[in-house]
Amino acid sequence: MDRNSRIELLSVQLAASGALAMLLLALSGVGYAAQTATLAVTSPSLASAAPVSALPDAAPAAADLRLEALGMGDMVRVTVFRNPDLTTEARVSERGTIVFPMIGEVPVSGLTPSQAAARIADKLRAGKYVVNPEVNVSIAQVNSRQVSVLGNVNKPGRYPLDALNVKLTDLISTAGGIAPSGSDLVTIVSQSGTKRDVDLEAMFRDGDLTKNVALEPGDTIYVHKAPMVYVYGEVQKGGAYRIEPNMTVMQAIALGGGITPRGTQRGIKLSRRDAKGNVERMDVSLTDPVQPNDVIFVRESFF
Repeated sequence: MDRNSRIELLSVQLAASGALAMLLLALSGVGYAAQTATLAVTSPSLASAAPVSALPDAAPAAADLRLEALGMGDMVRVTVFRNPDLTTEARVSERGTIVFPMIGEVPVSGLTPSQAAARIADKLRAGKYVVNPEVNVSIAQVNSRQVSVLGNVNKPGRYPLDALNVKLTDLISTAGGIAPSGSDLVTIVSQSGTKRDVDLEAMFRDGDLTKNVALEPGDTIYVHKAPMVYVYGEVQKGGAYRIEPNMTVMQAIALGGGITPRGTQRGIKLSRRDAKGNVERMDVSLTDPVQPNDVIFVRESFF
């Protein structure tokens, strides 16, 4: 083969190699485009799905913040990991601040304990007082959001509102529950002076828990005294007893332990005050109904 023939054969081979290379590049471009198209289709569905799962948590988070935020008068305890000398107990001032070593006044009113800890850590880091500070803030005593529970409960007093104690029944339970002399009628008075009466017995009987209202800081709960009947004379245990619906004289005496061996069912006397304040004494039978503030006297048997 002469020189010219060899040159022609080499040119043909080079051309074929170039065509093959172009074909491979084209095929790889098609595959990459298909992969890119697949990603472009699936990515928006993931992005659009993300906010949906986050939405239900938004409302509870806002409610929790209101019941966890620090306020004027609250006592807080601040600790810094590996720095025990910086441990501080402070009261939130009227300006909504606490005083912390080295960094001075720190505004914390309206912040949750975790947010207040982050603010103190930022100031310690910015002042180069502590490297990578780990700060913890806990509430030692809540004074800014309290409710007063008064009247006929076992432990009257002031109690803090938090995420666990916010409903009417929560606070009554925290106060030890209604005392034996207490009524099912409860009055709630707000700081603005508005008043609301709640019948607990009717609320549970009807299953209407909408009356189990959420309380606000500064509210006062008053549990009224129940209507009473008074039993004395020849009974095992004389005293004042709460009147239940449709209570009879026999049931009232039974609350006093019943009639003693010296007593008699005959001639039981009942004293009742009328609308004018006059007291009327009458003979009653065991099946007669009683009214609030009735006084039942069981006589001694003479034979």
